Order: sequence, then structure tokens, then C-alpha cells
Amino acid sequence: MITNPSEERGALRADARRNRDNILKTAARHFAAYGVNTSLDEISRNAGVGPGTLYRHFPTREHLLCEVLHERQEVLLSRRDEALAMPCAQNALRAWMVALKDYLSAFNGLPQPFVDAFKAQASPLAVTCQALVAITGVFLSRAQAEGAAKQSVSAPALFLSALGSAFVHDKAGEYGTTPELIDEILALGYLTRGTAKDMAVPPRFNQKTGAPHE
Repeated sequence: MITNPSEERGALRADARRNRDNILKTAARHFAAYGVNTSLDEISRNAGVGPGTLYRHFPTREHLLCEVLHERQEVLLSRRDEALAMPCAQNALRAWMVALKDYLSAFNGLPQPFVDAFKAQASPLAVTCQALVAITGVFLSRAQAEGAAKQSVSAPALFLSALGSAFVHDKAGEYGTTPELIDEILALGYLTRGTAKDMAVPPRFNQKTGAPHE
């Protein structure tokens, strides 16, 4: 699995286990309806427990989010296995990137905790983050070996691109575009010719005429 659910689960009394399960079910509904920054006090109230009970089981928002996401990992890992079975490395990589983007955009605001976890090893989501980067690396390495992906691309960079896609996924329509087009740009790029070296220094434009300087 990508993350390990809390080991306290098996040691809890029946009433404490019920409280914990109610908190997780309620949190999943609230995250889906209001995003990951929803009120934890509202979660505890709707779960029928006090805030202290919630924090005893889940000391931080990230701990709670990590446990809620654990329930969604079976779907993600199933899609990973389907992608691994694809004979074409390029198609497999693209299928995994779509699955990863869907996972990272499950709740409004979800990409930000993963961005934070990417930088902070102490985050409860850090293990999940590292595992997702590692899985991405498996698909990327296979595609690179078959010449279907650039050698300059790294697994962390590809993971961050999936986070970027997830950030704007639900807002694409507001800006006159679609999630599919954004995914295509991320996968295929936006230049029709030239190289990264050619674009290392952006052209300077005349502020009055708009023409590039010689």
C-alpha cells in the first residue's frame, strides 16, 4: 500500500473504533463537499463526537486527510496495475498520469497538502508522496527506455506536473479551457519547434510595438 493506516485501529475499544470510523466517514463527506480546508469542528460535530476525540485519533488535519485518502488508494493502485499491463510504455505512462491527476484532485484544495509534503518529510503525507513519485518513476523509466519520454524528465518533476494539473482541474472551464487540453499540453508540450536550449532566454519585446528586439 502507499500508506499504512494507523496501527491503533486494532487496539481500540469497540466504542472508540466506532468513533474513529464515524470521524473518517464524516471527514470524507466534508472533504468532498467543502474541500480539505473544511472545519474540523464541523466534522467532529457531525460525527457526534467532541473536538478532543477527533484530535486524539487525528492530531492534525494532515493525519485525518492521510487516513481518508487511504480508502481511495485501492482504486489508484488498481489503475496502476491496469497501466502496468499495457504493452505500450507511452500509453502506460499517460494512463498513470491521468490516474494520478484524478487521485490528486479528489478533493478541492488537495494538491496543496501534497506540495507541502513534497518539501516536508515530517508530514503524514510524506510517505504517500514518496511512494507516488516512486511509482511515477517506474512508468517514466520504462517510457524513457523505449524512447517515448525525454531523458531530461525526472519522476519528481513529472509528479509536480500532475499536481499542477490537479490544481487547475476544476477551474479550467472558468478560464475558457478544458482539463483535457491542459493534460495534453502537459504531456506533449506547447512548442511546435525549437529546443529547451533555444528557449533558455526568453525573447525581449519592444513595449510599444510588441516586436521582438534584434
